[in-house]
Formats: sequence, C-alpha cells, structure tokens
Amino acid sequence: MGTEGKRVFTTPRLVVSRCLEFDAVRYDGSRISSPFVALLREHAECIPVCPEVEIGLGIPRESVRIVRVGGEDRLIQPATGKDVTEPMHRFIAGFLDGLPDVEGFVLKHRSPTSGLGGVNVYPSAGKSAAIERTAGFFGREVIRRYPFHPKEDEGRLRDHRIRDHFLTRIYTLADFRQVKALGTMDALVRFHTRQKLLLKAHSAGKMRDLGQIVANRENRPVAEVMARYGPILLQVLSRAPRIGTNLDILQHALGYVSHGLAPQEKAFFLENLEAYRAGRVSLAVPKNLLKAWILRFDAGYLKAQAYFAPYPDDLMEAAHWETDLGRDLWKDREKEPGE
Repeated sequence: MGTEGKRVFTTPRLVVSRCLEFDAVRYDGSRISSPFVALLREHAECIPVCPEVEIGLGIPRESVRIVRVGGEDRLIQPATGKDVTEPMHRFIAGFLDGLPDVEGFVLKHRSPTSGLGGVNVYPSAGKSAAIERTAGFFGREVIRRYPFHPKEDEGRLRDHRIRDHFLTRIYTLADFRQVKALGTMDALVRFHTRQKLLLKAHSAGKMRDLGQIVANRENRPVAEVMARYGPILLQVLSRAPRIGTNLDILQHALGYVSHGLAPQEKAFFLENLEAYRAGRVSLAVPKNLLKAWILRFDAGYLKAQAYFAPYPDDLMEAAHWETDLGRDLWKDREKEPGE
C-alpha cells in the first residue's frame, strides 16, 4: 500500500506490435491508431516488435502472405516471390528465447506474422482465395510458448469485457512477478490473501488448490512453492469469471457492510444485482456501490481485496461500460492451446 492507503501496482511488462501506436512500420509505411494501446503505453513497460522489419523487409515493403505448400505453411512475398520462412523462424526463436518474464502480448490483428487468429492461408502466392484461417508465424509461436498468458489483438481489446479481463490478468501477474522477486513465503501469503476474492471469482476450486500450496504443509523451499503456484495462477486467470460467480462474490461482500446500510440502500443494491444478472448494467455498477460502502465503513478485509481494484483507476474507461450479456467474445478467435 502507498502512503495514502492506495494500492501500489507493479508495472506490467508487455510485448506489443510496433505498428500499434509506436512506429510507422506497416507494409505501407503507416502506423495503427489504438487509443487503448496509447493509454496502456503510459502504464506498462512495452517491448515493441515488428517481425517483418526485423528480418530486413524494409519500410514500406511488399506485403507477405501465408501460403500452404505441400502441407507446410510458408511465408511468401507474392510480388517478389521471396520466401522468408526460414529467416522469420530464426528471428522468432531468438526474440522469444531472449525475452525477460512478460505478463502478456498485444499483437496486430490478422497480421500474417503477428496475428493471433483469423489470418488467411492461401494455396499459392498468386491470385487465389483463402483456404483456411490460422495464426500468423510469430503469433502461433507465442500461443505455443505462452498458452495461458494474456494475449490479445488491438481489435478485440476495443470490447470492454475483454479489455477488463486482459488488464486484470496482466496486473495480477505483474504483482506475482514482484512476489517472486522478493522470494519470501510472507510475500506469497500476502499476495494470495489480497487475491482471494478475485481468484474465487475465476475458480473457487483452483483458489483452494492455490491456498493449499501457500499453506506449504510439506515445508518445501520457497522457490519450489512459487514454481508450483505460478502455472496454476496462469490457468485460473485464463478464463473470465461467470456472471453467477460474480453475483456470489458481490452478495458475500455485502455481508461485510450490510450492518450499516439503510433498508433502502440494501434494496437498491439488490436491484442493481438483478439488473447485472439480466444484462441491463455492467459489473461496474454493483461493484462501485460496494466500493463506496467499503470506504464508508472502513471494511479492512474488503478494502485490501484486489477484486475491487485489479488495475489502476486511470485504465478504467467508465464512460464506455457495456453489459456482460451477449455473444461469447472469447470464442471469436480460434481456440488456443490450454483454453
């Protein structure tokens, strides 16, 4: 906690496509505008990358495409006939091998190198219709090496639910990176304690499993305990909480402050819970009501819970809340390993 009682957040470390708000490195010499990435740059340690520039294709350049040749995907520049598959594989391996611990990835939508899904595969370098959609060369290796890490493209991050889940994950993982750096059981216990409600919202069963690891009844070395805790934490966070689970958490939290509320206030809160259940308001509405009461009654346990402040307020774009019902946007991209 900071000197004024506010949570101090560890800065997350992200790999970001260089064309997103960093440099004009697209094939046509342009840069992509992304208000969210622009905002995120102020709060995260970003490692920008453009695989095509890194292998020497230049700016501007002829575009590349994924071509299926004899059952194998190749990266080819149709205008020149140049096959850059091997240089791309070498760059990707070297870049990812040299990465420090990172919390997540924000990559260019449908790029033949960086795309995480929806990238066209063609039967030839010539004019032809796509035969399949897949991840780009860099994107697919990120998926393979980091199956449970947060990774999104700038298009999907325009959606509030996906953006909120992504931010929650990267800040929780950054916090855990700091715990590992401290290297003490006390730091891990404090981390797990403040994350309890957030972890329970994602999976009550896995939260209990993590609690058993933290209890460390076998008296294992700290490094071993951290090594067991980390992978399960990644898996727990990989799926967003369900509406019903959030309702359970909110009703549980109400019990800590209900003693001081007027009947009308309780009724108003329950009305908003029902509105959230029905999809008429977002999770932010009942959560913010509870946050106000937590401060009003100085509810120490809840005040310390990351569930109510999983990332900095500056990243909460309250003017653009959306409801939590509708199509499952996590299914819009091809299913990733581990999901």
